[in-house]
Amino acid sequence: MDLCNIREIKALLGRHGFHFSKSMGQNFLIAGWVPQDIADAAGLDKSCAVLEIGPGIGPLTRQLSLRAGKVAAVELDSSLLPILRETLADCSNVEVIPGDIMKLDIGAIISDKFSGFTVKACANLPYNITTPVLTKLLEAGCFQSITVMIQREVARRICAAPGDPDCGSFSLFCQYHAQCELLFEVPPDCFLPAPKVTSAVVRLTPHAAPPVAGDEGAIFAVVKASFAQRRKTLLNALSAAYGSRFSKEQLRQIILACGLPETVRGERLSLEQYAVLASALH
Repeated sequence: MDLCNIREIKALLGRHGFHFSKSMGQNFLIAGWVPQDIADAAGLDKSCAVLEIGPGIGPLTRQLSLRAGKVAAVELDSSLLPILRETLADCSNVEVIPGDIMKLDIGAIISDKFSGFTVKACANLPYNITTPVLTKLLEAGCFQSITVMIQREVARRICAAPGDPDCGSFSLFCQYHAQCELLFEVPPDCFLPAPKVTSAVVRLTPHAAPPVAGDEGAIFAVVKASFAQRRKTLLNALSAAYGSRFSKEQLRQIILACGLPETVRGERLSLEQYAVLASALH
């Protein structure tokens, strides 16, 4: 069965009485090159095990199973489980785990299912859970790489450099935890139903050690404060967050002592500059 052939997909879904769920952000691939290229980008071999989130009807899952030693695919929609039993019947190295990835213990899955393997994550993520899922995967600290297809605008934000209008607090969070690469784009006509936006594939390769010195909590407290009101200067944003501890003049002097102009905005700062600023404030 060709899981990217629109006629075969419709016949498959019809046999099982499946209906798309807008709330789950379901868009199935109908271009065979996409799951192949995503699986290739994940850099797999038989020494690898892969955690997939949201397999849908299984086109990416099948490609992962051909390359990796083992695949565990977490699927929230119970109506897709009988479909996956059919489409993955010949994939002996794949296990489908029913459940919500946001409620499951990723560390427990890894230790239970993937002992002895190099562990990677790969997924075609629903747009509406991109940020929380990537946050959870990065904070799990157990993946050699995370390769996902997401909305292009979010992919650009993740990879945006300081000073880029797309750069935000989530950009810095991802870049603190991993090297972030935007690999390729996927147009809407590669999906059923077609989304209104273009998708993109990104690869996040976690750092062996944090790229900057300092307390992570303190750094991201300052990042959060700086981006809370993007149009404000860094001085005004910090004044709103730290005004009970520092006068505005004290904050101005701290900013200047960190080698920053007092009129700078938070989006201009690099991770290194945030680390220095956090150390001065905390």
